[in-house]
Amino acid sequence: MNTLLIKHPIRSRAPGAALILLTGMLMSALLTGPAAAADKKIPRFANGKPDFSGIWQTTSAADYDLEPHSNRKDAPPGAGIVEGNTIPYLPNALEQKKKNFAARATDDPALKGYTLGVPRGIYYPEPFQIFQRKQDLFLVHQFGHSVRTIYTNGTEHPEDPNDWWLGDSRGHWEGDTLVVDVRHFNDHTWLDRAGNFHSDALHVIEKWKYLDANTIEYNATIEDEKVFSRPWNISVILYRHREKNFQLIEDYRYTLDYDQYYPPKQISSDAVTQVR
Repeated sequence: MNTLLIKHPIRSRAPGAALILLTGMLMSALLTGPAAAADKKIPRFANGKPDFSGIWQTTSAADYDLEPHSNRKDAPPGAGIVEGNTIPYLPNALEQKKKNFAARATDDPALKGYTLGVPRGIYYPEPFQIFQRKQDLFLVHQFGHSVRTIYTNGTEHPEDPNDWWLGDSRGHWEGDTLVVDVRHFNDHTWLDRAGNFHSDALHVIEKWKYLDANTIEYNATIEDEKVFSRPWNISVILYRHREKNFQLIEDYRYTLDYDQYYPPKQISSDAVTQVR
């Protein structure tokens, strides 16, 4: 009896508090449940870090022009991927960009088969593959089979570097986001087919983050004191290829002019005799 008399008053005193507590627990489960479930589906290494390994590609039209643009004979329309829509060029650099645009049919380095550079290789309309280990990531691009290494082993940029087509990439983790600092570029690549360009002072800060197990949100901050008046941002979505037997296919543009010579044609015996 004593036990029953003790329990009964407790139940009757604060039914509202108990209801509030129960409601809060249910709401918390509803709000965090799907997110937690989705988070568990993200590929991870044994150390808990996200694993971005796979073949990825964007559906964006960004490579035709980073800024919003209507259709033209050499490009479909696109909404652009620049935050604020406009790239903040310095006056002289804007004039160079206009010249690049006018000559885009011949002067785009990609037409020569050159390495696409960073960040263009990410939103170029061809797949690229990521191979990830604890200490680094390898990005292999179908275009030219360019290979980029992102170091995640805590090492710093070299103090006396060369200028590289893909820059030097050093990454670290901020929670589940991979943050990559890229610098030490040359000035031989463009940012898109519309003639947007950079100098050898280019500096890119990338952020890679899973939205779900098959979707990556890629953000980049771009700065170049020789070309732009301030840093500016871009954002694209990358999708994992899941087609059966999908793979990268060799795409070496600069070898096309030599296809007529390969494989070597067999030399006739008469020709060999004449040479002798």
